[in-house]
Amino acid sequence: MSQALVHPTAIVGAGARLGAGVKIGPFCIIGDNVALHDDVELISHVSIDGHTEIGAGSRVFPFASIGHEPQDRKYAGEESRLEIGERCVIREAVTINPGTAAGGMLTRIGNDCLLMASAHVAHDCIIGNNVIMANYVGLAGHVVVGDNVTFGGMAVVHQRTRVGPHAFIGAQSMIDGDVIPYGMALGNRASLAGLNLVGLKRRKFDREAIHRLRAAYRMIFASEGTLRERVEDAAELFKNDALVQDVVTFIGAASDRPILTPRNGHAPE
Repeated sequence: MSQALVHPTAIVGAGARLGAGVKIGPFCIIGDNVALHDDVELISHVSIDGHTEIGAGSRVFPFASIGHEPQDRKYAGEESRLEIGERCVIREAVTINPGTAAGGMLTRIGNDCLLMASAHVAHDCIIGNNVIMANYVGLAGHVVVGDNVTFGGMAVVHQRTRVGPHAFIGAQSMIDGDVIPYGMALGNRASLAGLNLVGLKRRKFDREAIHRLRAAYRMIFASEGTLRERVEDAAELFKNDALVQDVVTFIGAASDRPILTPRNGHAPE
């Protein structure tokens, strides 16, 4: 506590753990079981409760509500946790809930994430690193999001859905099926709209690797045969390609939700 700068109007629980350089602004309320690592900054009017941990260098803006009880009728007061990584930016009125007994007792957000104003992360979500959630994006419970995913404003994601690494979710999209790694999903209800080529190029992926990924995408979502057969063919043909194997492994993993496919049932030739 002696290493933190706490505004006199803030209320900090006696059991809260504050790292070096922590700044807690006016009218913040911090619960007894909260841990704020070094250089975390709460601008003002932030409410954090529960067994919540926020990583070093993260910043939280006014009226964010973090670590309070999940919006889940099955929640029975269990001491579940919320973990937020380092260097995250959590903007105004964001809400983030901890886990539940039905979902592993943990909600986790990785490093370097940006959650813009009024975004919501529900109980038991697992979010990777460098994820961007634009304004009013909502993730229902048990959603899993890979690294480097970008969500356009007002997109929503159905419970227990997976969004693969480097995917792009268009604004106002309703995602009710799993989105493959490197994929782009658009619409309500959303369909797969190709690969996130802009994101791949911005992140300096090799040009030839992108070409191979595009060829595998056309194969996997072709009109002939079953999806399983096409995935097996792609896995064999591109067995030494890391990006294609990411997609193949993602599709083959067990999930409660279907895989999103192109709207006409197959990728363009």
